[in-house]
Amino acid sequence: MFLINHRVFLIKIEVFMQIIATLRTRKITPEQLFMLSVLLVNGGNYLYNLVLGRILGPALFADAAVLITFLLVLSFAAMTFQLVTAKFSVLFDNDTLKMFVVRVYKYAFFVGFLLGVIIIWFAEQLQVLFNTSSSSMFVIFGAGVPLYFLMSVNRGVYQGKKAFKSLSITYQLEMLSRLIITLGIIWLLDIKSPIIIALGILLSFGFGLIPFKFSLLNFNKEIDLTSEQSKNIRSFFIITAFYELTQIIINNSDILLVKSYFEPYEAGLYASLALIGRIVYFIAWMFVMLLLPTVVQQKKDGQDTAPTLFKYVGYIAGISTLIVVVCLVMPETIITILFGKSYIAMAPLLWQYAIATSMFAISNIFAYYYLSLDKYIPVIISGVFGLLQIVLVVFFHNSLEEVVHVQIIAMFFLLCIQLVFFRISHKNS
Repeated sequence: MFLINHRVFLIKIEVFMQIIATLRTRKITPEQLFMLSVLLVNGGNYLYNLVLGRILGPALFADAAVLITFLLVLSFAAMTFQLVTAKFSVLFDNDTLKMFVVRVYKYAFFVGFLLGVIIIWFAEQLQVLFNTSSSSMFVIFGAGVPLYFLMSVNRGVYQGKKAFKSLSITYQLEMLSRLIITLGIIWLLDIKSPIIIALGILLSFGFGLIPFKFSLLNFNKEIDLTSEQSKNIRSFFIITAFYELTQIIINNSDILLVKSYFEPYEAGLYASLALIGRIVYFIAWMFVMLLLPTVVQQKKDGQDTAPTLFKYVGYIAGISTLIVVVCLVMPETIITILFGKSYIAMAPLLWQYAIATSMFAISNIFAYYYLSLDKYIPVIISGVFGLLQIVLVVFFHNSLEEVVHVQIIAMFFLLCIQLVFFRISHKNS
C-alpha cells in the first residue's frame, strides 16, 4: 500500500511539473494579462466590500454603500474622458496625440475640480438626502474627485495604445491601496466610521495615478487640431458622456433610491444583494475595455467588426448563465459565505437580481460596440430605459422584491430592443 501511494505521489508530482513547464513555454498575451489583472482587481474590490459588510453590519454598511456607490458614479463620469482618450489615442499619432492628451487633461481636471467643489459644498444636504451618519465623508470624497479624472485620462492613453501592462498596474495599485489603507486603519485603530472609508478612497486615487505618463504633458508645444478632428472629438465626447450618464442611472439609481425610501437595515441588505448580483457587470466591463480599441482599430483598417462583437457577447452570455444558475441553486450559501447570516433575508432575490444585471451587461456590450462605430441610437435607447428604471422604482417600491422585479422588466425590454436594432442594422449593412 505504501509503494502504491508513493507511486501515485510521484505521478502527481510529475504531472504538476509538466503543467508548470507548459505554462512557462506558453507566452501570455498582453490581453490575457490584462484580463487576469482585472479579475484580481474585481476580486480585491469584492473582498474590500465583503469585509466592510461583515465588520460594519447592515446599518453601518448602508453608509459605506453610499460612498461605494458614489465611487461607481464617479468612475462612470470619468470613464467619458477615458474612452475619448482611448479612441483617439488609436486614431492620432505623435505630436497630434500629445496635443490632444494635454487638452483632455486640462478639461478633465476642470470638470473634476468643479464636481469636487459641488460635492463638498452640498455635503450636509447629501447627508440628509441619503440619511448617513456623517457629512465629512462627502467632503473627503469630494477632495479626491479631480485626481480620479486625471487618473482616468492616464488610463485612456494606455488603453488606446494597448499598453495593458501599465494599465493593469494603475488598477492594481488603486485597489490594493484602498484595501490595505481602509481595512488597516479599521483593524489597528478599531474605528468603524464612514470617514475612514472616504479617506481610504481618497488616498487610493493618488496611488492609481502610478505609472503616470509625464512625457505627454508638454505644455510648451502648441499644435492646433483640424476643425474636423475637433468636431469628431466633441461629438464622441458628448454622446459618450450621455451614455455614461445612462450607466450611472441604471447601475446606481436603485441603491440610492432604496437608501432614500427604506430603513437603514433594509438598505444595507439591498446593498449586499446589489454587490453580489453585479459581479456580472464588473466582468463585462473587462471585455468592454478590450472591445473598444479593437473595434476602433478594425474599423480604421477596414475590417469586419461583427466577429469581435459575437466573441464578447458569447463570453458574457456564458458567464452570466453560470452565475445565475449558481445564485439560483445555492443563494443562502453564497450570502452566508460572503456577508454572513445577518444578510440571509436577501437569498430569494439573489438569482433574480443576477438576471437583471446579466441582461444589462449583454445590452452594454452592444451599446459600447456601436459607440465605437460612431452609431448612437443604442446609446439613446439605453438612456430612455435608464430613466424608465428610475420611474418604475419611484412608483413601485412597496418592498425590495418589487424593486428587483421592475428592474428585470426594464432590462428585459432594453436587451430585446438592442438585439432588434443589431439585427436590422447588420442586415442593412
